[in-house]
Amino acid sequence: MEVRASAQGMGVAPRKIRLILERLPGLTVDQALALLRYVQSPHARSVSKVVLSAASNAENNFDLDVDDLVIKRAFADDARTNKRFKPRSRGRVSPILRRSAHITIILDERGG
Repeated sequence: MEVRASAQGMGVAPRKIRLILERLPGLTVDQALALLRYVQSPHARSVSKVVLSAASNAENNFDLDVDDLVIKRAFADDARTNKRFKPRSRGRVSPILRRSAHITIILDERGG
């Protein structure tokens, strides 16, 4: 049975989150949390919160054993982009795009 958790509108570009998420599929929840604890990125804490949320969803809502869960998919989608403009020389402007991401973690039972 697939269990999912997501964090909407995280204030980080999806490209940066995907660098962390590409390491997670195939790992158990404990292995993923151990890996995220030592990743050299400040955004790994946000990803670990989503992994913990998915594990809690599996345990509390579906009565699954957390030790038997494996990360099946982990992905980040584009969310809202804040668009601002900064003045430049000779009366011109350049855009500033503040991107944000939706993080989704899908867990599945081992062997299933």
